[in-house]
Amino acid sequence: MHSLLLGLAAALAWGLHDFCVRFVSQRTGILPAMLTVFLTGAILIAAAAWTLGDWQELTPSAARLAGLSGAIYALGSYALYRAFALGPVKLVAPLIGAYPVLSLAMAMLQGQPVGPGHWAAIAAVVGGVGCIAVFSTEDDGSPVNLRAAAWGLAGAIGFALTFAIGQAATQAGAELPVLIVTRLAAILIVLGLALIARMVQLPCRKILPLLCLMGALDAFALGLVIYSGSLPRPEFASVSASLFGLVTVVLAWLLLRESMNRAQWISVAVTFGGIAGLGF
Repeated sequence: MHSLLLGLAAALAWGLHDFCVRFVSQRTGILPAMLTVFLTGAILIAAAAWTLGDWQELTPSAARLAGLSGAIYALGSYALYRAFALGPVKLVAPLIGAYPVLSLAMAMLQGQPVGPGHWAAIAAVVGGVGCIAVFSTEDDGSPVNLRAAAWGLAGAIGFALTFAIGQAATQAGAELPVLIVTRLAAILIVLGLALIARMVQLPCRKILPLLCLMGALDAFALGLVIYSGSLPRPEFASVSASLFGLVTVVLAWLLLRESMNRAQWISVAVTFGGIAGLGF
């Protein structure tokens, strides 16, 4: 149950993060924005890790796993942005939201008991997230984009691997040092991509505070999911964290007055029902 609650808190943070993306996506490039967000998160994590982290517990194995987790997280995040840039939400969102199925499958391969009830709950979570997009009142008329689908699937795989490897790193070493290594690896990957694309530049000053807030939210959310590796059933945190898409939709309804039809509200109820089912 604790892993489930940590995942829900991570979903809230990531939902707020994605809500902020709406305001910055049209004002700066993907890589400069990601680099600023990751750097901000690293600074915050480093401050906590310097004072509270038990660096003696960071084994070479944990460091390697943390670095791999961070690298995959950077690539998964990039795939997410590319997918939404290429295709409609109703195509991409269900693909991204399907990563909990991969998380639970990996847990099953590691010997964790996964019963039919768990799979039914997963189906409700993924189905609910997908239906939010399918029942959207927006209709941009975009054709099915296979490139967008491929990027979306890559993002889902990336997030599932990130959480599984990051949680394994936590089990092999201290939480805060693992988080800072994860963040540094992500920064190096994004910086490398930015250098290749010749996009190493500061975003507009007006959106820097918002990007810094996004960095804090992202670091907090990823930290919660990775920390859950020290708790029983850490895969539940990965599953419940997939609700970040729903959080973004609800925030848009509350703050931007975007419409929510009956089918979408039913989807919200089904999704939260699936999350509740995971606790039993």
